[in-house]
Amino acid sequence: MERQRWSFPLARALLTLVLAGALLRQAACSRESRGAQVPRTEPPATAATAAPGAAGADDGQWLMAAHDYANTRFSGLDQINVGNVANLRLAWTFSTGVLRGHEAAPLVVGSTMYYVTPYPNRLFALDLTKPGAPIKWVYDPRPLRAAQGVACCDVVNRGAAYWDGKVIYNTLDGQVVAVEAASGTEVWRTRVGDLNRGETLTMAPVVVRGKVIVGVSGGELGVRGWAKALDAGSGKVLWTAYSTGPDKDVLIGPRFRPFYPADRGRDLGVTTWPRDAWKIGGGGAWGWVSYDPELNLVYYGTANPGPWNADQRPGDNKWTAGVFARDPDTGEAVWAYQWSPHDLHDYDGINELLLLDLPIGGRTRKVLVRPERNGYVYVMDRQTGQVLSATPYQYVTSTKGVDLRTGRPIENPATRPRVGRVVRNICPASPGAKDWQPSAWSPRTRLLYIPSNHLCEDVEGLETGYIAGTPYVGMNVRMYAAPGGDRGELIAWDPVNARKVWGIGEPFPTWSGVLATAGDVVFYGTMEGWFKAVDARTGRLLWQARTGSGIVGQPIAYLGPDGKEYITVASGVGGWSGAIVAGDLDPRDGTGALGFVNAMKDLPQHTAKGGTLYTFALP
Repeated sequence: MERQRWSFPLARALLTLVLAGALLRQAACSRESRGAQVPRTEPPATAATAAPGAAGADDGQWLMAAHDYANTRFSGLDQINVGNVANLRLAWTFSTGVLRGHEAAPLVVGSTMYYVTPYPNRLFALDLTKPGAPIKWVYDPRPLRAAQGVACCDVVNRGAAYWDGKVIYNTLDGQVVAVEAASGTEVWRTRVGDLNRGETLTMAPVVVRGKVIVGVSGGELGVRGWAKALDAGSGKVLWTAYSTGPDKDVLIGPRFRPFYPADRGRDLGVTTWPRDAWKIGGGGAWGWVSYDPELNLVYYGTANPGPWNADQRPGDNKWTAGVFARDPDTGEAVWAYQWSPHDLHDYDGINELLLLDLPIGGRTRKVLVRPERNGYVYVMDRQTGQVLSATPYQYVTSTKGVDLRTGRPIENPATRPRVGRVVRNICPASPGAKDWQPSAWSPRTRLLYIPSNHLCEDVEGLETGYIAGTPYVGMNVRMYAAPGGDRGELIAWDPVNARKVWGIGEPFPTWSGVLATAGDVVFYGTMEGWFKAVDARTGRLLWQARTGSGIVGQPIAYLGPDGKEYITVASGVGGWSGAIVAGDLDPRDGTGALGFVNAMKDLPQHTAKGGTLYTFALP
């Protein structure tokens, strides 16, 4: 069977990691020192439900990538607000010495900031009590170099978690490490991924009830997806839940109660696949994990099935492109749902899951809100998995809506990919209306702020074969801007009334995370390198600053040792969207980076490689 040739240039590009010569530290403004705050071991339980209308107290720390278990990315700090944000100034910068996609969120614990770089995944501890935030220590895990050639979409890392005096994070080559926060001394290290099978780790772990929840990447290489829980004290693997295969492997048992009949039955992770295809069927868990302490459930999404060529895997392909609700103590599945059964378009289901209490249908319900890659904002009952609403938030041609009776998207036959035939005008494109880049929720405005992509694509299916650790895709793809010209948009969305409130068009995909604050300011970055602050209620631009590279990172807010509020974001273009720059890809090859290069040919004219933390404050 013919192998697609276009996917190998990206793999070769990822082997050319470029390191800067010396680490740069720039001091910009001095700050008075005061006593460090006492860090919590885990976010409070009250943070998980993110009750609408209540801003809540904020201790000024940032202990996990999403800020809280509900994945809100909302800061209760309000020193920086609509009235004064225009006065923001650069406080200090820090160069990581790495020139790849910087997608991670920094952590702030007490008077220290922690940042995990892309490969080689060094962990920096920066002293916030001193001018310019100098390095306190550096931990170097020395991951295997071969991981660079296995990673699908740049050698990124999306962040760490703090727990009980330790900083815990993943390395690209499939290891989970725990480092003593005070000294940088390694506490434990556990290998959970196998590079020979194409398994890498890029996601930010979450610690729940003393268990580190991690998930694998590698759907484009035919991995069999899984999520694991490790003991946060020792690193011992406590349970493994596969996304495909028999019920015993997926940890489906008597507690499993999916809402929709199509998700009920024995060993659906086998019977909805061709013979043995589930063993190389994808369904990684490389996105975001949420936790509801009242229900004691963790929620995470599963990625695309493999290969992209759906003709080679007839059936629903459970449990890929979906979501699991699991007991964190045992891993047992309580319910599951597929956003895209028999996924046709690489619509991974790994996006963030916001746990909110919202008035739906005349009563307050515990819901899960999800801006999904397939172009719909879902509002679901997080106790049962019932879809309450599913409304398009971007331009969609791949489906004709979501049937709320069955929970299934309604396929558009005109955009179904076919082997040997080019199918055009598939929208959204494979990165979805929104990829991994996380949105933010404000309980003050009751709006969700979605960083979105405005892209379509043409595709041609190819017969492909499986070779362990190599691309397993089976699709030629060329992406381009959707109607209207803008390739990205920041959207303010009302999930109760299922409507768009305002939007800000951007020339490139909005690939950064979003931060919302109690000052009614929303922060986000652009791929040209602008860091922007807008009015959370109106979308009006209030302030912007140009950084040295495109921004694909996650901004955070924190309270410094001097009692001032600071905003930090990483600038360093890369990831799937920025691979043309970070990987030095040829803009003439429109199929490069799995088709993303065709949509980003002009990006090298607007930004350059980088790897710098930028921190801003009021004078």
